[in-house]
Amino acid sequence: MRLSLNNPLKLKAKAPLLLHSLSLPTANITPAFRNVSTSSKATTLSLTTRTTGFLPSPFLRCSTAMATAASIQVKEQIELTQTEKKIFDRLLNTLRHFNLQTQLRVAGGWVRDKLLGKECYDIDIALDNMLGSEFVDKVQEYLLSTGEVAQGLAVIPSNPEQSKHLETARMRLFDLWIDFVNLRCEDYSESSRIPTMKFGTAEEDAYRRDLTINSLFYNINTNLVEDFTKRGIEDLKFGRIVTPLPPKATFLDDPLRVLRAIRFGARFGFTLDEELKKAAACDDVKTALAAKISRERIGTEIDLMISGNQPAKAIDHICDLTLFWVVCSLPAKVEPAVSEDCYRLSASYLDATWNLIRLIGCSSFDDEQRRLCLYSALFLPLCSATYGDRKAKKIPVINYIFRDSLKRKASDAETVINVHKSLEKFLSLIPSLLSNEDIQLSEIDWGREIIDVPFTSKLRVLTGM
Repeated sequence: MRLSLNNPLKLKAKAPLLLHSLSLPTANITPAFRNVSTSSKATTLSLTTRTTGFLPSPFLRCSTAMATAASIQVKEQIELTQTEKKIFDRLLNTLRHFNLQTQLRVAGGWVRDKLLGKECYDIDIALDNMLGSEFVDKVQEYLLSTGEVAQGLAVIPSNPEQSKHLETARMRLFDLWIDFVNLRCEDYSESSRIPTMKFGTAEEDAYRRDLTINSLFYNINTNLVEDFTKRGIEDLKFGRIVTPLPPKATFLDDPLRVLRAIRFGARFGFTLDEELKKAAACDDVKTALAAKISRERIGTEIDLMISGNQPAKAIDHICDLTLFWVVCSLPAKVEPAVSEDCYRLSASYLDATWNLIRLIGCSSFDDEQRRLCLYSALFLPLCSATYGDRKAKKIPVINYIFRDSLKRKASDAETVINVHKSLEKFLSLIPSLLSNEDIQLSEIDWGREIIDVPFTSKLRVLTGM
C-alpha cells in the first residue's frame, strides 16, 4: 500500500517508519546522538562569459575536523547559460540605450553556486547608482522599443521592523524572475537600532551581507568576480561559514541570518565558525530572532532545512546552538510539562528517520511525503502534549507549533498528528504479534477500511496498514 498524504487512514501504512529505527524511550532513557578588479581593494577572478555558549555534539566536532582539512573545488571561471547570456545582454543594452553609467552586479547565492559548478536560477542584481524600481522601468522601456515585452513586474516594499531593509523590484525575463536592488550601506541613529538605508559602494554592501561566501559579486559590465571582503573565495574553497563583520553585529542587524548560516552550513557540509556559533547562541541574538523576525520567515527557513539534503545536520546545529525553543516556541501552559532538553530527543528521532529514509531510498517518497515524515519524527516527543484554548479545550501542542511558531499549513499539523496516532495504534499491536493467545481488536477504532476483513485476519491486515 503506497503512502497517500490526502488520506489519514492510509497514512497509518507508513507509521512503522518511525519504529523500525528507534524504540520509544522511557523517562529514564538518555538518547544517544550521532556520533576583477574594478577596485584595488577587491580580490578578483577573471571570467570568460539565554545561554552564552552552545553544546557541540561529537558528530559535529568530527565533521568540523574533516571539513576543515578538505578543500572544496571552486571553478576558475563562470560559465553562463544561454538564458543568462540573453538576460545580461538585455540589461547591458538598456545601459547603452539610455547612456547610463550604472554598474550591474549579480550578488550572493548565484555567484557562489556558479563557482561551485551548480546551476542557480535565483538572480539578484545590485545597482550602484539607482533604485531597482527605476532601473526596471528603464529595462521595460527599452524592451518596448525593440518590440519585446517583460513577462512580469513587481515591487516588494521594504519593512525595516522585520529586518527587510531594501525595496526590491522584480522583473520576469526569459521565464526567470530577476530581483533588482541598490547597493546599500547603513546609518544607525543613537535612538534606534533600525538602520537608515542609503546608497553604498560595492565594498560597503559586501560587508553587510550575511556570510562571506554570499558576499561575492559578478560584475556584468566587466565580466569579473569581485571579492571585496578578500575572503569569500577562500572561505568557499575551505568550506567555512563566516560573517564578513563581527557575527553578533551581523545577527542583530538581521537575526534571520542565524538560521541562514545554519542552513548553508548543513547544505554544503561547511564548518560553522567558532565565533559565529558563540554569537548565534547568545541571549541577545535569540531574543532578537524571536522579536524581530516574522514567524513566516522563520518557518520558511526551517522548511528549507527539513526539505534540504542534510536535515539532520541542520537540526543538530539548531539544538547545539540552543535555538530549538526559539524556533519552535510553545504556548504558555503545556500539559504534561515538556522537558527543556527534549529537543535532543527530537533531533535523535529525526536523525534515525532520515537514516532510514536514505536506507530505503529517497525515491520511495516524494518531496512532500519526506518532509512530513521528518516533521513527524521531529515532533514525536511532543505527541501527547496539549494546551488549553480560550474555551479550555485541549489542543495538541503540535497544532500550535505549525500554526503559530512556524506559520505552516494547518494540514501539515493534521498529517503529523495522524502519523503519531497511527504509530500509537501500531505499537498496541506488538504484544498481540508476540503472543499466541486470542486477541481482542474491537476496542480500537481502526477505520472503515477493515470492516469486511475476517476477524482471524485482522491482526495481520492491521500490521501491514
